[in-house]
This record gives sequence, structure tokens and C-alpha cells, in this order.
Amino acid sequence: MLWSAWTATAEHRTYGLAAGFRSPLLWSTQDLGTELALKETMSSGGAEDDIPQAERKTVTDFCYLLDKSKQLFNGLRDLPQYGQKQWQSYFGRTFDVYTKLWKFQQQHRQVLDNRYGLKRWQIGEIASKIGQLYYHYYLRTSETSYLNEAFSFYSAIRQRSYYSQVNKEDRPELVVKKLRYYARFIVVCLLLNKMDVVKDLVKELSDEIEDYTHRFNTEDQVEWNLVLQEVAAFIEADPVMVLNDDNTIVITSNRLSETGAPLLEQGMIVGQLALADALIIGNCNNQVKFSELTIDMFRMLQALEREPMNLASQMNKPGMQESTEKPARRENPHKYLLYKPTFSQLYTFLAASFKELPANSVLLIYLSATGVFPSGRSDSEGPYDFGGVLTNSNRDIINGDALHKRNQSYKEMHCLHPGDLYPFTRKPLFIIVDSSNSVAYKNFTNLFGQPLVCLLSPTAYPKALQDQSQRGSLFTLFLNNPLMAFLFVSGLSSMRRGLWEKCQDYLRKINRDIAQLLTHSRSIDQSFLQFFGDEFLRLLLTRFIFCSATMRMHKIFRQETRNYPESYPQLPRDETVENPHLQKHILELASILDVRNVFLENTLDDY
Repeated sequence: MLWSAWTATAEHRTYGLAAGFRSPLLWSTQDLGTELALKETMSSGGAEDDIPQAERKTVTDFCYLLDKSKQLFNGLRDLPQYGQKQWQSYFGRTFDVYTKLWKFQQQHRQVLDNRYGLKRWQIGEIASKIGQLYYHYYLRTSETSYLNEAFSFYSAIRQRSYYSQVNKEDRPELVVKKLRYYARFIVVCLLLNKMDVVKDLVKELSDEIEDYTHRFNTEDQVEWNLVLQEVAAFIEADPVMVLNDDNTIVITSNRLSETGAPLLEQGMIVGQLALADALIIGNCNNQVKFSELTIDMFRMLQALEREPMNLASQMNKPGMQESTEKPARRENPHKYLLYKPTFSQLYTFLAASFKELPANSVLLIYLSATGVFPSGRSDSEGPYDFGGVLTNSNRDIINGDALHKRNQSYKEMHCLHPGDLYPFTRKPLFIIVDSSNSVAYKNFTNLFGQPLVCLLSPTAYPKALQDQSQRGSLFTLFLNNPLMAFLFVSGLSSMRRGLWEKCQDYLRKINRDIAQLLTHSRSIDQSFLQFFGDEFLRLLLTRFIFCSATMRMHKIFRQETRNYPESYPQLPRDETVENPHLQKHILELASILDVRNVFLENTLDDY
């Protein structure tokens, strides 16, 4: 629980806030009733004149810090959800007050117990707010180390049983505080891939919800049971299990590690652009989600982050002087997480991100959404004539009537068309579309000559492949965890750890060779090479080519061309996704897994 982590933030970039800031699982506005408690507890110990002046001042100072912390914490919800500069000083003041409050209650615990009547759940509530601060600071900065800080505070609450006495009080609102703490803790553990802890927390939360609904006749029983169902489905979303020799599940991480992205060859000429901002948008119907984070959003989020390091250990090494030594900068691209945004919300965040994009930087847009198809034939074939992907329409309905008439002569207003993104191609733009109408974004025109690439999912999957759409898209799974996706399309549902690691090593070799194929190509569009200097984008491009090559060689995928991913600009197929050298690698990987029979041996001869 080291507060020195806050002092390092001046060295980090400042970023905007992810959407979902007002989720009931994330924010708690119920206060501790400090003014009433002050009056009652001061008088309960006897006449005010009998209380020593020093103790009276201790209680008064504590109440001041408590009220100030609540005001600042509640004010965080009113900060703009986009933009990178307005929030940092406010977060700094909030951290500062909570630092003082936490230390103050530690130093004066006996007086606060006797004169204020401080309860353990109130200490837990302060610690919970600090955990929330660190979690939201992670959302603001995209620095995964702050997830570890949030985890530390949430773990301490559980280990010290701060909320253990809540159930003995006949106050349902206190039990709700406890349930919300569990839900927030689960979110942080999911993001840190601490699945063993998640399973323990889900069991405890289930018991708490059962006790809560049994004791109180509440209206939110269905809502809390839905929380349990959502997190259970989230945990089971991966289609393949990696097992130790004792059949325990191995937790795999898909964040970028030091050996993750293929290294650039010496003398390789690529662009110097860096991925700075990413909009991760989820609007798929019936997809597994938890706390406004769909499984596709979760997977893409992790694909755009580095492995967390322990910030506290970096800041507090023996003999380290904070004034002269600072932790190494390990910047992740800033991310906005938009769950089912309306068109206006999406455009507002997009414009804000575009406005503040640094020089020589890239904006990435990831769209995981239901396809919107053109309603009728058009005489022209412009950027608004192919449909696009769905945006949320809930807020555009008045008196139960949609604001637009559903007439085939009109375009669908709740649709993000390729043409809607044209203004943002004035700067380097990298687009990933995972949708049943992803090919609408193949009809792009690069009007401004800036680097522009669109990676597009298949618009359909073979019927013979078991439908896993509710548990996430296969295309996004390839971009997040290509080996797991390869195992799934090969019909495997589990694997021993030793074989998994052997295949991962071989996949790294495949990625290195894909990188060489791209950079040695004589006919590839220069946009691909412009993006190839960034580690995250390089890994996404190599995984995309591996995905496309795998599907083109797979027997059941070759029944229809719409089963294949596509791109804008088009990749030279013979030099990349259908390169014989790459095909040989895929067959070798299939041989290691003993699934070579599901792939075609001589794919080029079939054209």
C-alpha cells in the first residue's frame, strides 16, 4: 500500500477516461454520515467538556478529511469522459486527500474508535475508494501497473475482513457496499488474469447475495444474480483449456511481453509512427460481457497493453532516491472503452482523440459490432452505400417513436458508415472491423495520402464450425491469442502445458517469418510498412496474416470466400497470406498438434 506511486505520475502521459464511468458497479455515492456521526459519537462518550481538546481536534480533523475526500471522489464522475488534460490535477488532489485520510486513521485509530465510533467497514470503505481511484487512474493512463495498486487495496480489505461485521447490522445499504466491492474487485482480477482469485470471489459473492436476498426483501435480487451469471460466462469464454500435469488450468496472459512482437531486422526500413490512442467499441448483440466490457473488448484491450510490472517495487528499491531515479517509461496506447455508444457519443470521443493525437502517432479504431446492410440498391457506390456497423439507438427515441422513419429510401442513422471516418484519415489511421458487414470498410478511399489500413473480419463462418459468437469472435481471438484460435478451428478443446509452450515457440518463429515476408515484399502498399515500426501494430499485422493464411488453408473455410478476412489496401496474396513458405509453417504447426488432416496440403493448386 505505497502511496509513492502517485508521485511518479507526473512522468506518465496524461490520457482521457474510458466510458462506463457511471456504472453502478464502479461508483458508490453513499456517504458515511460524518456530520451526524460526529455529533452522536462525541456526545455519547459523555459531556463535551469531558473530552480532551486534543481528542476533539482529532475527530474534527478526521471528519474534515472524510468529507473532503467524499466531495473530491464524487466530483470525479463529473469530469469530462474524453480529453487528456483536464483531469490530472483533480486526480492529484483526490489522491492527496485520501493519502492523508488513510494515514490519519492509522495514526489515531484508538481515539477514533473511542470518540468517533469508527467501524471496520468504514475503514474498508476508505480502502475501497482508494482501490477505485487506482483502477480509474489505470483507465485514464492505460498503465497496467496501477491495476496492481488497486488489487493491493482490494486484497487488504478481504484479508483483514473489513466488511465482516456488515451483515450483523440491519442496514441493506451497507450490504450493497460490500457487494459492489466484490464486483469491482472481480473486474480488477479479470484484467490482471488472476482467475483463481476470481473464482474464489465469485463463490464468496454468491454466498453474500444469497444471504442479502434472504434477509432483505429487495428489488435488486435479479440484478445481482445477473452479475453472477455474467462473470461466470466471462470466465468460461475461452474455447480451449491449457492444463498442467495435475489437470489444473494454466492461466495464460495475452498482453505484449518483451518477446511478444517480432523484432525488426537490422537495416529494415519501416515507418517511425507510434500507436498513441485506441477506441475500443463493443456493440455485438448477446455477447458475453461483464461491467460494460464485452469479451471482444476485453481481448482487444489486452492485445494493446504490456505486461504489468509492480510499480511499488520499482519505486521503493532499497537505497532508491525518488528525486533522482524514476521508473522506466513503459507507455501503453491510451484507450477509450465504449460499450454500445450512440453515434454522437462515438463521434465525440473520436473527435477528441483525433484532436489530441500527438505528431507521428497513430489512432486505432476497433469496431466489434453488428452489421448494418444497405436497405436498397443505390445508383451510386459511395462511402455511405455499403452499410456499416450498428451504433446504439436507445437515446434517440422520443415517446416510443424512433426519430427517423424506417424507409428504404433513407440511410440507417444508427450506423457508422465508412464515410463517417473519412475526416479522420487526415492523420494515420488503423482500423479493425469485426462484423458481419466488415467488407463495407473495404470500400475506402485514401483522400489525404496518410497511412491507412483496415483489417476486416470474415463476414460469415463455416456452418460446420461450432457457433461460438456469444463467447467472442473468432477473428478477434486470432488477434488476441492466435494459438488458442488455431487450436479451436482444429477441433481441439484442451492441451497440456508442455505442448502449448512448444507451439508458442514455433508460433514466434512463424511471426518472425511473416514480418520478413511483409518487409521484403516488392508490391505491398506502403501503409502497412508505415505502421510496422510500432510493436503493437506489428503484432496485430502478423497475427492478421497468420489468421488469414490459416483460414485459407483450412478445409471447411475454403467453401466460401466470405469465410476469409480481407484488408484495405489489399495485401499481395502470393507474397503474404498465400506464400508457400508460410503455408509450410502452418502445416508444420498442424503436424505438431496432430491435426494436419483438417488442412489442405496443396492450396495453391486449387486456384
